[in-house]
Amino acid sequence: MKSGYRWFVVFVFFLFMLLHQADKLLIGPLTTPIMETFGIDEAAMGAVFSGAIIVAVILYPLWGYLYDRYARSKLLALAAAIWGSTTWLSAIVPANMFPLFVATRASTGIDDSSYPGLYSLISDYFGPHLRGKVYGLLQLTAPIGYILGMILAMVLVEAVGLDWRVVFYLTGSVGLLVALLIFLGVREVPRGRAEPEMADLAEVGVYRFNLRLALGIFRKRSMLLLFTQGFFGVFPWNVITYWFFRYLEKERGFDPGQVLMTMVIAVLVLATGYPIGGALGDWAFKRTPRGRAIVAAFGVLMGAILLLITMYLPATNVPLFILGLAATALFMPFAAPNVISTVYDVTEPEVRSTALAIEYFIENFGAASAPFLAGLIAVAANLHTAIIVICVSTWLVCAVLLVATAYLLPTDVNNLRRVMQERAAAERARQAVS
Repeated sequence: MKSGYRWFVVFVFFLFMLLHQADKLLIGPLTTPIMETFGIDEAAMGAVFSGAIIVAVILYPLWGYLYDRYARSKLLALAAAIWGSTTWLSAIVPANMFPLFVATRASTGIDDSSYPGLYSLISDYFGPHLRGKVYGLLQLTAPIGYILGMILAMVLVEAVGLDWRVVFYLTGSVGLLVALLIFLGVREVPRGRAEPEMADLAEVGVYRFNLRLALGIFRKRSMLLLFTQGFFGVFPWNVITYWFFRYLEKERGFDPGQVLMTMVIAVLVLATGYPIGGALGDWAFKRTPRGRAIVAAFGVLMGAILLLITMYLPATNVPLFILGLAATALFMPFAAPNVISTVYDVTEPEVRSTALAIEYFIENFGAASAPFLAGLIAVAANLHTAIIVICVSTWLVCAVLLVATAYLLPTDVNNLRRVMQERAAAERARQAVS
C-alpha cells in the first residue's frame, strides 16, 4: 500500500468526520433558537439531545457486524448519505410539531454509530505503533467541527439573521457530497494487512466476521474493564457538548462575543489534546503494553480535577475562567485515541468493528440519558450543579477502571500477537505450496 494513498484516505475520513461532527454538534450552539421556535424548556430539549444518542446506541452492534462482514468503504459512503438525508428531514419540521422534530432529530443518530468501521479500516492501513497518532489526528475533527458549528450558528443565524433551519439544509447537502467522495475515492483493504506479522507477505488471507471470536471479546478481562469504564466515560462529554454553551449564556452571563471567544479557545486547546494523547499513547505502548491505558487514566483524572476547580472560579474573572477551562480541555481527550487503539491491540482484525461498536454501545447506553438528566438537574437546581455532579463523578470512576485495565493488558496483548504469528505462519505455508 503506497504511503501517499493511505494518507489520502486519512484526509477523506478527516473531511467526513469534520463535516459530520459540525452537523452533529451544531445543535448545541443552536439550542436557544430551537427552544424558542418550538416553545420548550430544558427538559424537553434534553429529550431532543438524547433521542439521537439512543438511536445510535441501538444501531452500534448492527453497524459493527456489517463492517466486519462487508466492504467498510462502501458502508461509510452509505453512512454519509444517511447523514445528509436525515439532517434535511429535521430541518423541514413545522414549529407546531415538536414531537416530529424529536423523531427526525433522533433519526440523525443512525449514522452517528458508523465510526467503528472507519477506525477498523484505518487499522488496516497503519500498524499498531502509528494508530494512536492517526486516531488522534482524526479525532481533531470533533472539537474543530464544534468550532465550525459555532461559527455557522453565530454568523448565519445571529449575524446574518437566517433561520436555524438553513444551516441544517447546508450541512445536510454537504453530507451527500461527502458520500460520493468516499464511494469513488476510498478502496477497501484486507483485514489484518497492517499487522507487523503480515509485513513480509505478498498476500493476506480474507477474514470476515466470526461469531466465535466476537463472543470471545467478552472473555478478555481488559476488554470487560474497558467496556465498564466506557459506560461512565461519555457522560461528561454529552453534558458539556449539549449544555455548556447555554451555561455560559444563562448562568455565567456571557454575551455572544464572550461565549464565542471562550469556546473557541477551549475547543482549540481541546483539539491539541487528541494528537498529544495519541502520540503519548504510542510512545508509552512501545515501552509497555500498559502504556496507552496509563496515559488515558492520567488524562481523565486531570480533567476531573481541573474542571472542578474551574467551575468554582468567580464569574467576574473571565480571563481566569477561560484559562482554567483551557487547562481542563487539554487533558480531556487523552483517553479517546488510546481507548480505540487498546481495543485493537487485543482483538482480531475481523471483529474489530464489532469490538469497538460494543464499546461505543456501552458508552452511549449509559450516556444517552446524560443530557436529559442534566436538564432535570438544571430545572431543579442549575446547570452549574448538573455539570459538576455528572462530569466529575464519572471521570473519577473512569480513572480507577483504566488503571485496573492497565494491570491486565499484557496478557491480552500477547495473546493477539500469538494469534497473528500463527496466521502469518499458516499463510506462508499456503503460499509456499501454491
